[in-house]
This record gives sequence, C-alpha cells and structure tokens, in this order.
Amino acid sequence: MQDSPMIFSGNSNPELTKKITDYIGLEPGLVELKRFSDGEIWVKYKENIRGRDVYIVQSTQPPAENLMELLIMIDAAKRSSAKRVTAVIPYFGYARQDRKDQPRVSVTAKLVANLITGAGADRVIAMDLHAAQIQGFFDIPTDHLYASPVFTTYFKENPVDDLVVVSPDTGGIKLARAYSKRLDAKLVVIDKRRPQQNFVEVMNIIGDVEGQNVLLVDDLIDTGGTFVNAVQALKEKGAGDVYGAVTHPLLSGEAVEKIENSPITKLYVTDSIPLKDGINSEKIVVMSASSLLAEAIIRTHRNESISSLFDTDKS
Repeated sequence: MQDSPMIFSGNSNPELTKKITDYIGLEPGLVELKRFSDGEIWVKYKENIRGRDVYIVQSTQPPAENLMELLIMIDAAKRSSAKRVTAVIPYFGYARQDRKDQPRVSVTAKLVANLITGAGADRVIAMDLHAAQIQGFFDIPTDHLYASPVFTTYFKENPVDDLVVVSPDTGGIKLARAYSKRLDAKLVVIDKRRPQQNFVEVMNIIGDVEGQNVLLVDDLIDTGGTFVNAVQALKEKGAGDVYGAVTHPLLSGEAVEKIENSPITKLYVTDSIPLKDGINSEKIVVMSASSLLAEAIIRTHRNESISSLFDTDKS
C-alpha cells in the first residue's frame, strides 16, 4: 500500500524490526547491506521509496559500525527521495557522554545527534535515553519513549506482595516514580558515588526496604557493577526478593557472571539490543518492546499524538 509506512532494519537488531512489522501487519523493507573487504559499508534500497514515509530501525550499541550503518542508511534514503526519514533508535549509544564533566573531553552524545541530523534524518524516535535532556541535542523533532509500560504491565499481571520501587540514583527518581505510581508502590532512592568509570560505591539507602520486596529500575546495565552493588546493599538492609527492570542489556565484561552470583531473583530487560551470543542465564528474562515502538511508528505515520507513550507522569 502506497500510504503505509516503509520500515527497514539495519544489522543491529533485525529480530526486533521483524516483531515491529509483524505487529503492524507489514513486511520489513528490502535493503541490501554489504561490507567491502576492508570493512567499508555499502547500502542499497531494493525497492522504490520515492515519496514514502521511511522508518529505519537501528540501535547504536558498539561496535561503531552500527552507528555508521544508520548514518549511511539515512543518507541513502534521502538521496532516494524519501518523503520523510525517521530514525527509530531503540538504544541510543554514547548517551552517557552527555556533558563536559571534566576537562578536555567530548560531549559525544551531542556529536552523535549532530551526525544523525546531518545525515538527513527528519525525526528521531528513541527509547529510555540515559538523560532526558539529550532530546534537546537534536535539531529535529525527537520522541522519547519509556519502556516502563512493558515492565509495569507484567508486574500488574504478576503482582508481587509488599513491593517497593527503588531508583539506583537521584537521576532516576522521575522514572522510578512512574513505576511506583503505576504499581501503587512506595519509592526508595539509593545515594551513590562514582569514584571512577564503571565503579560505584553505594553510600546510603533513602527509605525503608526491610521486609519488603524490591523492584530496582534503571535505563541500562553495562558491566553490572552498579546494579549488583545496589542489589547487595538492599539485601543488607533487609530487603526480601529483589527484581530488576532495566531497558538496555549491554552486559559487557563479566556482567552476566556478576548477576548470576548476586542475590537478585530476576532481571527483566527489553530487546532494544540483542543479548550477546553465549548469554544463557535463568536470572535474565527478555521482554519485547516491539509493540511500544510499533505504536510510535503507527501514530507518527498518521500524524497522531504519541504523548501517552512517553509521559512518565501518567498512571
């Protein structure tokens, strides 16, 4: 159908793209992605996209080829006379480098936003950015979705008694508050300090978790040090079962081993990025965010409001 959106996938997560198109009732668009022998990326759309509303689904987790592939796909779509090109970025990499917190460093999140805009994207749809203000780094319309409905729906259908929602730091209070409102649970905050990158020392727990079951929420889990330290601190304060709801499962280094050896009951993550090959843990449960992203694409294509998909203040 000429008036339907055209949805294409990069190589970062084609399984998620297929779930999105299945939800909408479409087939993924045909695109050829090749590498020359030296690693250079080549892109060709294998169907006519002139005058069409094009959506490119591509997370930008390492390696850097995922970001480069997205930029080339955007450029190729613009040069093929697409009417509108929307970059659907379930996981926006480099988001942790969002400020100049020490001398002589890059604000890389802004750089990446500039690259995406410069490549020709007309709009961006992202999910659970590390910092909400990154939306302002783009000079094009940007919709910031939250994965919280994916997790809160599950916990409403599978309720946990005496549940307390915990934010791992003060920066995540707004997100944790959204969980607590939807689940009618108390809110607790962990005060932590980070003496160096990928190392966190938990300092204090603000609120009571003794005898309570805990849902620890965050946007991403990388090496697992922050998360596991938080779980341990909560258990030391008398918490019962500890569950995690984390959107982006980077799980680098020895993260899976740390989770396996920690007292966490279950860690729920989304499929914003695929789990790395070889990860097989009974404690890690993947939940799909495809319906959320698909609804955003449908409503954007129809020029309808999608505020309900990213309003954390709604119960």
